[in-house]
Amino acid sequence: MSTPTPHIAAKVGDFAKTVLMPGDPLRAKFVAETYLENAVLINPVRGINGYTGTYKGKPVSVMASGMGMPSIGIYSYELFHFYEVDNIIRIGTAGSMHPDLKIRDVAFGMGACTNSSYVNQFELPGTYAPVASYELLKKAVEVTEGMGVNYKVGNFLSSDNFYDDSQGTMKWAKMGVLCVEMEAAALYMNAARAGKNALAICTISDSLVTGEATTAEERQNSFHNMMKIALEIA
Repeated sequence: MSTPTPHIAAKVGDFAKTVLMPGDPLRAKFVAETYLENAVLINPVRGINGYTGTYKGKPVSVMASGMGMPSIGIYSYELFHFYEVDNIIRIGTAGSMHPDLKIRDVAFGMGACTNSSYVNQFELPGTYAPVASYELLKKAVEVTEGMGVNYKVGNFLSSDNFYDDSQGTMKWAKMGVLCVEMEAAALYMNAARAGKNALAICTISDSLVTGEATTAEERQNSFHNMMKIALEIA
């Protein structure tokens, strides 16, 4: 496929080699305006804002993924395959399933369990375990420890369901899963298939353990530690 694609209006070369990918287009705008120098809007299609600028002199892009695995599946596939992007770092939110993972703590997805059928397209003769890029994960942990931020590394649950009628989400906690979100597994699968790198960094926005939750405005405009970690390793 040539560029622009049906979903991204940019041309080859408009994206940096590393793209930060929040779910929310307004969080992408916030990162571009707050942290990037000389940020330029390179994709306005469907309101999925994408920007490229520099951070400490290094080119960095940020573009929203939308919600869920089908959406991040489209955008990450096109970035990896058509825009010569090497690294995608998800900067999203997650619901804690671990008693020691509190509101505004940071979680790194070393792996991503899922209840999605996204993997079926690859026609594998077994069960696939999506994992992060060790190189990106190692750098992120080193940066985070230097910042003194509370964090945990472990397994995520990437769920197709935000509203779970079976109320079975917490069952994953007994297997050591840290938190639930909706994108990491598809991102990791796309990266693996493309031979590229991916990492999901999530700020805990709510807790399934305590019932605490942040507001939509807080999720959009705060969570700076996660953003800084991603920018430092970009």
